[in-house]
Amino acid sequence: MELNQLETFLAVAEERSFSRAAARLNRTQPAVSQVIRKLEESVGERLFDRAARDGALTASGVLLRDYARRLLALRREAASALGELKSLERGRLQLAANEYTCMYLLPALDAFRRAAPHVHVAVNRMLASRIPEELNLRTFEMGVISFRPDPELFRSIAVYGDSLDLIVSPHHALARRERVSITDLGSELFVAHNVASPLRRKVIEAFQRYRTPLNMAIELPTIEAIKRFVAMGNGVALVPHLAVARELETGDLVRVPVDELEMRRVLRLVYRRQATLSYAARAFLQTLRTLAKMEGPPFYYQVERAG
Repeated sequence: MELNQLETFLAVAEERSFSRAAARLNRTQPAVSQVIRKLEESVGERLFDRAARDGALTASGVLLRDYARRLLALRREAASALGELKSLERGRLQLAANEYTCMYLLPALDAFRRAAPHVHVAVNRMLASRIPEELNLRTFEMGVISFRPDPELFRSIAVYGDSLDLIVSPHHALARRERVSITDLGSELFVAHNVASPLRRKVIEAFQRYRTPLNMAIELPTIEAIKRFVAMGNGVALVPHLAVARELETGDLVRVPVDELEMRRVLRLVYRRQATLSYAARAFLQTLRTLAKMEGPPFYYQVERAG
């Protein structure tokens, strides 16, 4: 079993077509078919269901696909490390973050680009709950999440402190209130994020604890959509402060403090404990350390202990 065979196998599996995989690899379809045939002979298993027209994988094919991705990711990691051995004149930094945590990365990436302008930076949007798994698969080098993953498997650095804000339109009745209680919100229409998260669960539990109805009659897929919808005068929403800081400054939205919903969040940069970080990743960590020192709270840089 050779890496070039696995690369061809993954191309067919992802394209679900021998002809499309051949075009992607700039090879002929017979050549691709021959590689797959030799790979199947090598492993002693059929990898594709020939009876299916969409290039579906067999159970053996599904298993091999996962291992092939890991092996090819390891090859990319090795090539990247060797290429960056001497300087940051070239290199690649791959990060994973969800919509919310991407907002934290913007000032950090701005500073990093000034320090290492030739390094290619890719921030991949992903559900936070999936980031540790993808780091283990070596799909990305680092991720930004708001929870602490298994300390035996991951190193984590606390880099930003954030809070939860109740936001309303400037024309909403609550916009004139200096403070409200959670019990004042029982009749409000909440515009909610339709992605399950620990924060959403905490909010629901808080309303249950104070025996207050939580009317989430509208659910939207992104925080950006939630902000705009509320700014148009539709209901209220609970969102991370980081995500609405600009709108609060411009007056497009108003924050109303709620004592019972004072929830602090910590953003963490995480990576595999056994990882050998690329030079680009190490330079990025130094950028974060410098940013925290220069800006101060809510930016900070605190390595969390394993125990």
